[in-house]
Amino acid sequence: MTAKTVTCAVLMSVIAATAQAAPPVHIQQDDAAGTLTVNISDKLAMQYQYGDQWAIPHFWPVNTPSGKNLLEQKAQPPEKFPHHRAMWVVDHVRLAGQPDVDFYHEWRNYIDRAHPEKGHKHYIRHQAFDNVKSDGESASYDESLKWIVNQQTPVLDEHRHVKVHALGEGEYLIDWSWKLTASYGDVRFNSDWVHYAWPYVRINHTFNGEHGGTITADNGDTGRKDTDGKYYNWIDYSNTVDGTPEGLAVFIYPDGEKHKWLTREYGCFGPRRADAFSGTHFMLKKGESIGGHVGILVHRGNVTDGKVAERYAQYVEGKL
Repeated sequence: MTAKTVTCAVLMSVIAATAQAAPPVHIQQDDAAGTLTVNISDKLAMQYQYGDQWAIPHFWPVNTPSGKNLLEQKAQPPEKFPHHRAMWVVDHVRLAGQPDVDFYHEWRNYIDRAHPEKGHKHYIRHQAFDNVKSDGESASYDESLKWIVNQQTPVLDEHRHVKVHALGEGEYLIDWSWKLTASYGDVRFNSDWVHYAWPYVRINHTFNGEHGGTITADNGDTGRKDTDGKYYNWIDYSNTVDGTPEGLAVFIYPDGEKHKWLTREYGCFGPRRADAFSGTHFMLKKGESIGGHVGILVHRGNVTDGKVAERYAQYVEGKL
């Protein structure tokens, strides 16, 4: 073997090791399409949908390391609940002096229910992105949104921060925080404990529990029967599709509170707010805020092979 061959071989090994340790992450904003896309190693990882055709901005698709989409954007019969939006935040609120608006059931907010193509009269609308950037190992952005009734009256201001970390071999973590502020007057939150997203994730039928998927909580509890309405720090949803086991876990960033979870075998799951603000009506006074913070882990393997518990520990310690 010549010195030149050895040098090339070493160089290729270094390049391969570097690529595995820190895949290049790119972020692209397309206002015409209303999408913000994150690619990892030139493959679509996730896309954020913020176009005006949607009453609820949301993440879709969110792809596995093998390239399969995990989420249901808008369920079609016989699938249930077409108002679900893949991975999203939404609630049922009322600004003092304004209508009581159930943003969660977006179909109730059509201008004309007989003609959905005319759009919505109440919606959450993207305003602007800021600090959109990528350093090769991660991509991040800030976003401002407004919750609007009757196409013109703002009810809440929302600020989001999202950072996508590449973990190698196609795996990644979405670190997502949001804050709603009652900038325009007192706002009453009128949802029950089920019908708001904080956030919700809607796993599609190929990965859900009705098609062989498994819901697993941090203490080993599995399935809706043993997890719904109980308190956990994280829950994972995994399945083997076309011979490849993969999944998605939701981590709650510690806030000093206990959080119940909603879990469904058809695919919807997510954490609830602390009990004082979930399943009971409450008021945000003008100028006050409420928010949340989660990590979304997209992983290879099942809950064990994907090292979900280990990665949760790394996440809360700021090491992921």
